[in-house]
Amino acid sequence: MLTPPETPKRPTTREHHGDVVVDDYEWLRDKDDPEVIAHLHAENAYTNARTEHLAVLTEQIFEEITERTKETDLSVPTREGDWWYFTRTVEGSQYGIHCRVPAAGPDDWEPPVLPETTGDELTDASYAPLPGEQVLLDENAEAEGHDYFSLGSFDITPDGSTLLYAVDVEGDERYTLRLRALDGSSRTYDDTIEGTAAGAVFDPTGRYVFYATVDEAWRPDTIWRHEVGTEASADVRVFTEPDERFWLGVGVTRSRRFLVIEAGSNVTSETWLLDASDPTGEFRVVWPRKDGVEYDVEHVVAGGKDRLLIVHNDGAVNFELVSVAASDPQGPRRMLLPHSEAVRLEAVDAFRDFVALEYRRDGLPRVAIAKLPPAGLPADATPDDTLHELVFDEPLISVAVGSNPDWEQPTLRIETASFVTPPTVTDLVVATGERRLRKQQPVLGGYDPSRYTQRREWATASDGTRIPISLVYRTDLVELGTPAPTLLYGYGSYEFSVDPAFAIPRLSLLDRGMIYAVAHVRGGGEMGRLWYEHGKRLKKRATFTDFVAVAEHLVDNDITAPDRLVAHGGSAGGLLVGAVANLAPRLFSGILARVPFVDPLTSILDPSLPLTVIEWDEWGNPLDDPEVYAYMKSYSPYENVHENHYPPILAITSLNDTRVLYVEPAKWVAKLRDAGADPLLKTEMAAGHGGSSGRYSAWRERAFAYAWVIDRARAHPSGE
Repeated sequence: MLTPPETPKRPTTREHHGDVVVDDYEWLRDKDDPEVIAHLHAENAYTNARTEHLAVLTEQIFEEITERTKETDLSVPTREGDWWYFTRTVEGSQYGIHCRVPAAGPDDWEPPVLPETTGDELTDASYAPLPGEQVLLDENAEAEGHDYFSLGSFDITPDGSTLLYAVDVEGDERYTLRLRALDGSSRTYDDTIEGTAAGAVFDPTGRYVFYATVDEAWRPDTIWRHEVGTEASADVRVFTEPDERFWLGVGVTRSRRFLVIEAGSNVTSETWLLDASDPTGEFRVVWPRKDGVEYDVEHVVAGGKDRLLIVHNDGAVNFELVSVAASDPQGPRRMLLPHSEAVRLEAVDAFRDFVALEYRRDGLPRVAIAKLPPAGLPADATPDDTLHELVFDEPLISVAVGSNPDWEQPTLRIETASFVTPPTVTDLVVATGERRLRKQQPVLGGYDPSRYTQRREWATASDGTRIPISLVYRTDLVELGTPAPTLLYGYGSYEFSVDPAFAIPRLSLLDRGMIYAVAHVRGGGEMGRLWYEHGKRLKKRATFTDFVAVAEHLVDNDITAPDRLVAHGGSAGGLLVGAVANLAPRLFSGILARVPFVDPLTSILDPSLPLTVIEWDEWGNPLDDPEVYAYMKSYSPYENVHENHYPPILAITSLNDTRVLYVEPAKWVAKLRDAGADPLLKTEMAAGHGGSSGRYSAWRERAFAYAWVIDRARAHPSGE
């Protein structure tokens, strides 16, 4: 019989607000300790041995993913300036290849397409470049020799002559920034900047690079200006944010009229603008920060004058849209879209001739278009009469504004997907309303969406709140009312919405007769801002009890049964399923927790850790508030492990994750074993919060997790 690794108990004491806690496993936090690394390797070996019987199924699922995926492909080209930009993938290569071709002229708005090929799969042998194609960056070449690779910044000067890019080869989200000439000249750049955050950009002149660096807690706290061709030591500090709750980012408006610095906590934001014609000038604030007020800024030209469109929640819980003069942003506000209790306004995208609005209604994302008159937005304009919502024929569908970088473009790129329809890219000709299908993600092997059903169910929480549930399953293999193996996914934090989405790996579950279900619990944003507010801080327990109510609904209605139901969550969703493991373990036959935030109180009590201080807006501050401390302790998965009938648990984590440290699931697994449970721990030793880099590595990781799920849910292992 296999014996799990022994985890020595080395008690440490934590004391806050008169509460003394003895933690036997905090010593696992020191990843520089060879004993800790040896322990993680021992856990991996034990997990591998315990799941050896799943090796064939794992390989089968991996092969199904690769066989359904068009491995040699390219994205729909996006026009910016004089070029069409796109990314290629090539069979056998882990990463993308960034390319471009020249536009035919200023009126060329038809993306270039692949030449006709025989067969339904391009291979390396048939790889055909587009006419005039230029490779800008091959991520595979950059990743060579590294176990991990992530691209964090990618920007090109407006004249198309120079590329900036930043890479992370550890998984810790600290990037090295470099420059590269693209104009065919012999220019070389020695510019190298270490330790940047993601999201560096050129100013519109291409002379300067603006980027952020992080503090000791991994918080982007300082914006710098770098002059191309100079030493990084000469870079100018533009802005530093002293408040540890706020992260910084930098960008450029679509119009290229303004440089933008944004500071944001979980509940408050502040924006500064700088006229792009004076890149060495001083940024000025749009609206001074006000606790609890969030706002986003877009630039639009109205009647020949610069105005700002601002989506904000100052006195408008679901946000509203106003317009202000760019020269006097704190002056009079012109109401464009007032607050609505039924509609959560999320974003506005401004172009020369139109604006696009993204919002949520009835639990689903929506997009609407408002055309601007030739003279621009008049003084008394409101979009109400000219706002046209895009309508689609699926009841559960996600719609979002895609990549639209060009200020003067006459089209709006829209991206849609559902649980049964693959991601689809469409260009809307705004002037006429014509929709031009550009691409739908290929699914090889004869995928037929008509064989699958998606539907919405509603559970009732203990307080009477109705909780939406999304279901997708294969119609000929599942009959609702007869318990079927089911994977129930949940997240429920940060106002993140789990919207309808298609995933090729999921087909390996559905084709084995499994139901994939999503619990749209409070703490997410599906039903508006209050849905989020009612599942955070001192109302966080609603997230967990909502998930339990959804599981009970599925069981009570014979959609599934406890011996066929697996719970799944990652990151903050890992906190969710970890808490549920303590609350209602008998409802589940297994729990899959990926990079799980299962020791939240220990982490949130330590302001030196990455993310801690900014997280206080989400969870509360247990350091200063004894009520928050007691409340968090009451639901923390690690703090509440006890003698119980836990289902089997698989925790997957990454050694270099800076968002949820590996130590949390490592401690949790040790304490669960102490209580008689049977958990498994799998640590990716060269990965970050998103898991392994490279698409094949990610597919193998997903195949392993899904094989475990199929086994625990007692689904048919062979599929069709």
